[in-house]
Amino acid sequence: AWRAIRLSGKALLAGVEDACPSGWASFSCFGYIVRWVSGRFRSKQIETMSRKLANVLITGTPGTGKTSLASLLATQTGFKHVEIGRYVKEHDLHDGWDEDLSCYILNEDKVCDFLEDRMSAGGNIVDHHGCDFFPERWFDHVLVLQTENGILYNRLEQRGYSGRKLRENIECEIMHVIVEEARESYREGIVRVLKSDTVEDQDKNMDVALSLLGGAGEQGAAAGSPKKKQRC
Repeated sequence: AWRAIRLSGKALLAGVEDACPSGWASFSCFGYIVRWVSGRFRSKQIETMSRKLANVLITGTPGTGKTSLASLLATQTGFKHVEIGRYVKEHDLHDGWDEDLSCYILNEDKVCDFLEDRMSAGGNIVDHHGCDFFPERWFDHVLVLQTENGILYNRLEQRGYSGRKLRENIECEIMHVIVEEARESYREGIVRVLKSDTVEDQDKNMDVALSLLGGAGEQGAAAGSPKKKQRC
């Protein structure tokens, strides 16, 4: 659990207050993650180095096949599939309903706090269309799925997307927004961009993910790595 701490140094306090007058911030300090939340400092010892299993983030524009790949990968590995959209709904990790976009307004702080202990333990496959608000230390591998615009358009139409919601998601894919977010948010060596147009692409992406989780020499992946199971 997070515990309150006292820090000396008026300059540090003033700097954090100026940067985050009403929000929150987090940073590492002497082996602890320190958060400034609603006018108070809280800390928690960093557990990233001690987890025995890797964490994987599968991200991309809606309709690129994130949930399908994450579900298959969880079945193959025994890892936990963390579908952020479902968690937001089931655990009230939101700030209400957006009528224009027909979706919940995700509360990033609530999501991170809710998942902190689970992610510290490892063995998670996180599936979400956004990636820039998660702590970088959570993930050992980040897979960004991309789909050809025409194929994506048809998939989203079949889901019932229309108007602004359809247009903004297609523009997001055209502009490579999620790819850029991933590259800006995580170290270069763990981000991989994968084509996701066909069932054959999905099979190839599964092989890539299983290879990463079975590879030796990467923090969080070598110890306790799952063995590849036979696929039907």
